[in-house]
Amino acid sequence: MSRLGPRFAELKAQNRAAFIAFITAGDPNAEITAALLQRLPEAGADVIELGISFSDPMADGPAIQASSLRALEAGMTLPKVLELVREFRKTNKKTPIVLMGYYNPIHKYGTAKFAKDAGEAGVDGLITVDLPPEEDDVLRLPANAHGIDIVRLATPTSDDRRLKTILEGAGGFLYYVSITGVTGTKSFAEGDVRTAIARLQAATPLPCAVGFGIKTPEQAKAIAGFADAAVVGSAIVERIAAGAGVDAVISYCSELAAAVHGARV
Repeated sequence: MSRLGPRFAELKAQNRAAFIAFITAGDPNAEITAALLQRLPEAGADVIELGISFSDPMADGPAIQASSLRALEAGMTLPKVLELVREFRKTNKKTPIVLMGYYNPIHKYGTAKFAKDAGEAGVDGLITVDLPPEEDDVLRLPANAHGIDIVRLATPTSDDRRLKTILEGAGGFLYYVSITGVTGTKSFAEGDVRTAIARLQAATPLPCAVGFGIKTPEQAKAIAGFADAAVVGSAIVERIAAGAGVDAVISYCSELAAAVHGARV
């Protein structure tokens, strides 16, 4: 069974939001990714989103695009991503891991084989941004059979009819994209996001996370005051790109986690 449900239930009982930290697997190399994975939970990451590198990451802005290319140049592959998860699970059985990526590498791997191997490795959820709900049975059904949730995306342009389609078969949590555009390129309007999350929470019992545009602890805290989770990716990846060591990245994540966890105190 996916670890996402129990983790969000635990957080709800504590009346606090989740801090979801995103890093790209293999950026700048597998060793640093492994070190970050081991230490993110102690830094306060409630869920880890691990990016699968791809040559054409269309939903991502410059920071995550560059991280994906660095990972590919360092030799990262989908089998190696699953190996990173397997190694993580040797010491951490509790923290949920969600893989975020595009369908091409999964299709090349073999969808049924990937679902089986990912489940056995300890993956809890999948975000496949270029596989729409109408077409994701090919991945969702085998993934669900191996205890993996399919996390769906909602956007500012998702009307009621579209939202109904998005929610059918969705699992783990609902990921609300706070801006129209790609990751890390502009900031959100808090009032608009608050209104959108209230609408989503009225439509689904799934926890509602907000990502795309959260760059500072202050922004993370604002989101955590009303959403079920705040996702930070580009701002973390930018620090990795700038050569910040593992200690510095973990320190920054600790600041974000503290802001999220203290939002409702």
